[in-house]
Amino acid sequence: MFSSSKELAVILCSAALLLNAGASLAQEQHNHGHAHYGLESAQLTLNDGKKWESDGNLRQGMSRIRDALNADLHAIHMGKATADQYQALAKKIDVQIEFMMNNCKLEPKADEMLHLVLADIVAGSEAMKQDLGKAREGAGRIAQALQSYGAHFAHPGWDKAKHAH
Repeated sequence: MFSSSKELAVILCSAALLLNAGASLAQEQHNHGHAHYGLESAQLTLNDGKKWESDGNLRQGMSRIRDALNADLHAIHMGKATADQYQALAKKIDVQIEFMMNNCKLEPKADEMLHLVLADIVAGSEAMKQDLGKAREGAGRIAQALQSYGAHFAHPGWDKAKHAH
């Protein structure tokens, strides 16, 4: 898939930078009164073996992100998504991220876990604003974050909904 180990190293370094930028952006945007957590060292976990509780605003925002990604998923998988499509998708996702950051009402530990998911979504959105190769990787990162969200947060109907792969 990669033509050289140097190209792979550049991609891996870029991914690491995006993750750090996404985590920082998620922390900066999160201004609704909760304490900030050390996202750099935190790891996504369950709540004593159970999924974290979610609220209506979180479920709305995550559903809209999933639906927006799913709307373009066929074109993305076929390699036919255009730069304009990725830009528009990133804008839709950014609106939902802002909505969730301004309106979530989770208990602190659930909030910390949510920030780990949102950091990946933010990084994916930022990647979609780059060239088409990075944009496609960004969409994949968002799809993975949505899967992590579903595995770690209680969201009625999430498991039955169409998901990005």
